Amino acid sequence: MDFLSTTLARVKPSPTIAVTTKAGELKAAGRDVIGLGAGEPDFDTPQNIKDAAIEAIHSGKTKYTPVDGIPELKQAICDKLRRDNGLAYTPAQVSVGTGGKQILYNALMATLNPGDEVVIPAPYWVSYPDMVLLAGGEPVIAPATLEQDFKLTPEGLEAAITPKTKWLIFNSPSNPTGAGYSHAELKALTDVLLRHPHVWVMTDDMYEHLAYDGFVFCTPAEVEPALYDRTLTVNGVSKAYAMTGWRIGYAAGPEKLISAMRKIQSQSTSNPCSVSQWAAVEALNGTQDYIPRNNEKFARRRNLVVSMLNQIDGVVCPNPEGAFYVYPSIAGLIGKTSAAGATIDTDEAFATALLEETGVAVVFGAAFGLSPNFRVSYATSDEQLKEACSRIQDFCAKLR
Repeated sequence: MDFLSTTLARVKPSPTIAVTTKAGELKAAGRDVIGLGAGEPDFDTPQNIKDAAIEAIHSGKTKYTPVDGIPELKQAICDKLRRDNGLAYTPAQVSVGTGGKQILYNALMATLNPGDEVVIPAPYWVSYPDMVLLAGGEPVIAPATLEQDFKLTPEGLEAAITPKTKWLIFNSPSNPTGAGYSHAELKALTDVLLRHPHVWVMTDDMYEHLAYDGFVFCTPAEVEPALYDRTLTVNGVSKAYAMTGWRIGYAAGPEKLISAMRKIQSQSTSNPCSVSQWAAVEALNGTQDYIPRNNEKFARRRNLVVSMLNQIDGVVCPNPEGAFYVYPSIAGLIGKTSAAGATIDTDEAFATALLEETGVAVVFGAAFGLSPNFRVSYATSDEQLKEACSRIQDFCAKLR
């Protein structure tokens, strides 16, 4: 249709949303479906945060706010970054948007020119390459394979950088793999970046607080202070505080960049929801004691899923450091045929047959840029996970 923008042809809809939608449709049609596709904690938003939102409504805090965040939330973000990450920012260096996705998009829109390259380690969150394309840039995919524990190596980063590189997008712990970079691993990457002063770092720290087995989170500007002036540190309240629907993300970085992002937001959405902002103030300033309690449940679920998936011949499932995903390889299953006659020639074919034959919804690996794999979100109950993994085991046992 000539009426539509040619830019639209450069991008595809989010595969994770597509899987969740398909699972919902099957459920509505009466199928017994277990959805392991959504990147969303099943915990309820903590009561103190909900109370803060209700108080904001009752006290009339329902009007327009400054475009990129109320002063109270910007200060809470500065306090959080100093407390948790040892990073000093002023409120003028902070931007608040409608979720982390808008923050990332604003930054790319504000900085990319045609031909600019953005290095993205794969597996990657599905939206990174498409946002780069929408902003007129070119994604450069740097593989981080199973043999590398799904982590980008210094050599891989060095090989991906060219004179056209503008950004590295960095995510730890990672969606979709849960892989978390240690201080030493991250220092090896920042050493490479120091040799390339034209490359900026966009670090997606959304899963910062979801870390297990003593893994210690760190972020690039904390590990290498010399990168502070060319790092955008992105985070939000969605995952750790079970606030996905509240849609609050934020970033801290150089004032000139934050100002440019504000300009983009002023002509797109204007301010994030006022009530959600007040809820986020309470999330960051209030008690944090439920985070370790939730993490105990997540770690238990991770151990359950990793154990059950690794019992399957042809499946290799690493044990990740954080987030709430596992990213098993199905290299040993490619070329087989399912009980219903589906040929498993790709990870997408595997995920499609699994959903149609067992009612278990997962996201295929090609959506994240590394195959043959699939992503499981274990942010659901132990009972659902046991049943889902049993069905996956049964499905794989019947492959011929």
